[in-house]
Amino acid sequence: MSPDRDNQTAEFDAIVLGAGAAGLFCAGEAAQRGLRVLLVDHGRKVAEKIRISGGGRCNFTNRDLDPRAPQRHFLSANPNFCRSALARFTPQHFITLMQQAGIAFHEKHKGQLFCDERAQALIDWLVERCTRFAVQRWQPAQVLAVAREQLPGQDICVPGRFCVQTSMGEARAPQLVVATGGLSIPKIGASDLGYRIARKFGVPVVAQRPGLVPLVFSPAQQGVDFAALAGVALPVRVRVQPAAARPDMRTAVVFDEDLLFTHRGLSGPAILQISSYWQPGDALCIDLLPGQDALALLRAAKAGSRKQLVNIVAQWLPQRLTEAIVAEQPQWQRPIDQVSDRALTALAERLQRWQLMPNGSEGYAKAEVTVGGVDTQALSSKTMECRQVPGLYFIGEVVDVTGWLGGYNFQWAWASAYACAQALREDG
Repeated sequence: MSPDRDNQTAEFDAIVLGAGAAGLFCAGEAAQRGLRVLLVDHGRKVAEKIRISGGGRCNFTNRDLDPRAPQRHFLSANPNFCRSALARFTPQHFITLMQQAGIAFHEKHKGQLFCDERAQALIDWLVERCTRFAVQRWQPAQVLAVAREQLPGQDICVPGRFCVQTSMGEARAPQLVVATGGLSIPKIGASDLGYRIARKFGVPVVAQRPGLVPLVFSPAQQGVDFAALAGVALPVRVRVQPAAARPDMRTAVVFDEDLLFTHRGLSGPAILQISSYWQPGDALCIDLLPGQDALALLRAAKAGSRKQLVNIVAQWLPQRLTEAIVAEQPQWQRPIDQVSDRALTALAERLQRWQLMPNGSEGYAKAEVTVGGVDTQALSSKTMECRQVPGLYFIGEVVDVTGWLGGYNFQWAWASAYACAQALREDG
């Protein structure tokens, strides 16, 4: 869609930059309230992250989010910031909208809700809402400049008015909503536009890093042939052992999820979850037998068996992983009744407190989200509006709020978009 080519600046009540989950939902909600809304996006397709998430079925929210303490599932330099929006627009609110739209869904586990069919149905519904309520879309349109409007012949800005220059024309509105997302998955159009806009208007930005991302390791340093174990998966318990005290690690964060070995390191839900809390220099501590007492199991087996130790451990762990672990120490490569108690204690420690040091992550190319972003200290938790820049709003992933794996980040997109849409005003 394109603006009229009459050299006139198009006027709106609000301009939304970014047609992802947060931007589409915010634009539709605001237009439903009667506002004239322009939605601008540089991509040829909208909501690509919705389309590819959840194996193409989009894990769009999570029933387990507790509206009384929603911040428990989120990471931020200001962890309580997200509570207000998430408590006012809950998973049930979005579930009701999905039901009204006739989009079938199902729960997998741990409260994770997925579309029954392809995620395109969710995208189509978001776009249809925008169309129904007369949201104007400029797409694909590159944002060339964003500025406060200046009065002719003067060097002063009109408070609260924004001028957005794009490759499809110029638009002006008293309210600007930045929903441009983060840096994750650049192949579908991720950019730093939102952070640049924030800095332009003096809004602080928390340093970014990849989140929900596989971690990589050096086999030489870890003594593990990750390539030989690629494809092995098992349930584990994982936590970060930070190199130094950090505010985000004041309470130990532990995840009980599946781990997956890759050719370059570790992935799977357990690693994706903990990666958002991991920082360079931190170690990981992994329990390969969560909920069990490895030493007690080994001692019981020693008392009643003459099997090779490798065959005993293979009852509890995948064969390839068992063989790799037992091969680490000569004293483990014998019948269990011939293994010393000291060696069994060492093996139990290896199984339940495996410490290893990641070299880094797979980066933004494989990251599902971006940790960090627009500093929440600068925003109203009720409206998402900048405290020092009236009329400027930030929502979704561009904000320093990062959810756990399992639909929490989409719920933040819906909740922050809704809070913003309800705060937007007709004619500013």
